[in-house]
Amino acid sequence: MLVIICLMLLSSGSFAQVIGKVDRKTKEFSIAAGQKVSYMVFGYRVASAAAQKMICFASSEDVTRANQNLPLGAYFDTDRLPPGDRIAYLGVAGAFGKMSFITGTGKTVVFYLPRSSYVIK
Repeated sequence: MLVIICLMLLSSGSFAQVIGKVDRKTKEFSIAAGQKVSYMVFGYRVASAAAQKMICFASSEDVTRANQNLPLGAYFDTDRLPPGDRIAYLGVAGAFGKMSFITGTGKTVVFYLPRSSYVIK
């Protein structure tokens, strides 16, 4: 019984930061609005957490406001991206996923999100 409880605690902790989803068919990345968990995920210029932060997704208004000057902005979810903008999954880069921020005008910027922050469905 104790082992089962420990496994449940470990698994619930490992899924707590999974806030995003990549659609397997379209490769589009999304974060749903109204999640009940607290989260903060940064996207980086290169596949390293020590690199320049490019984008932030967070559940806290304070965190979002503090990071609004990042090159790609700060958001609660992908529904709040500027109209016409979207994020596409490009592939795996070690412990990160390579993403492309595509503006409504077609400009693209590559950034990297930790793989632990999203699932592919």
